[in-house]
Amino acid sequence: MPTHRGHRGTFTIGLVIPIQGPAGIFGPSCELCAQLAVEETNAGGGVLGRELRLLTVDGGASPVRVADEVDRLISAGRVHAIVGWHISAVREVLAPRIAQRVPYVYTALYEGGERRPGVFLTGETPQRQILPAMRWMAREIGVRRWCIVGNDYVWPRRSAAVSRGFARLCGAEVRDEIFVGLGAHDFRKAIGRLERSECEGVLMFLVGEDAVHFNRQFARAELDRRCVRLSPLMDENMLLATGAANAGGVFVAAGYFECLPTAESLDFNARYTRRFGAEAPMLNSLGESCYEGLLLLTELVRRARSSDVRQICAVAQVARYGGPRGELGMRDAHVEQRIYLARAAGLDFDIVSSL
Repeated sequence: MPTHRGHRGTFTIGLVIPIQGPAGIFGPSCELCAQLAVEETNAGGGVLGRELRLLTVDGGASPVRVADEVDRLISAGRVHAIVGWHISAVREVLAPRIAQRVPYVYTALYEGGERRPGVFLTGETPQRQILPAMRWMAREIGVRRWCIVGNDYVWPRRSAAVSRGFARLCGAEVRDEIFVGLGAHDFRKAIGRLERSECEGVLMFLVGEDAVHFNRQFARAELDRRCVRLSPLMDENMLLATGAANAGGVFVAAGYFECLPTAESLDFNARYTRRFGAEAPMLNSLGESCYEGLLLLTELVRRARSSDVRQICAVAQVARYGGPRGELGMRDAHVEQRIYLARAAGLDFDIVSSL
């Protein structure tokens, strides 16, 4: 365990969020939501009498580069914990480098299966997110022929593999799987394969700007006239960039939407707008996850009365906290949560079901 030098009287958190690359579109919302969580926690006395402080790391860089930077910060005693939204390819390299030296709260939806001690997860997994959405779409709108389009790394690959089984459970089938590198802009070949497959639905495992480019080209090819799209990762920023004309038939399954009409969500929206103004980056599930990750971390540290990973692991199962999605608890280091299915309606989402 490194000696925690840092700033006297502060508890410094490494915030690992994407500033560049396809996921960079999420960065501003993530940063402001994390800042709001820190300010509100500090206004309430901080954690164990210490003021919280953020140190931002660009999680959009290569996984090895991100892990190297975080490793240096931990070894130098400059951070006491790691929190953030970043793709699974980064987590897969980062988690072994952190190696229980500090707590690591991973806030992104992901492919499931993370069991390393000291890693705490607030995001959605396919079993809870994709399967019920596919069931709803088979039952309500008759989608039974699917194709998958995803980026070529661990989250899309593993999610696609389990989705084949989900399709069978829904009386459906996956007719084709297409994977492209991160940063893809040209989807002409993928769209040609979709046209030939005669699919009724496309399951999208595309990140950020890649999904925006795909959605525009999908609509340009007029596939939106006969084929719906389902994404576990499409936020309000991506919808705005996609454009209303290109978002017809887009469904999204997620644990949070800016339009969620609960008292907790509406209060969160009001505080965010009051603090950062009406022109601030849009609230989204990715930003909210960073806010929530900070809440979870502070609850774990307070409950353990320490930032020692072993002591935190001992109390994690009984940890509960309240946030924009209501009161949540943990099981097996994962937050248990409700998932919603929404449909794009112009430049907004319309929640159609609680899954």
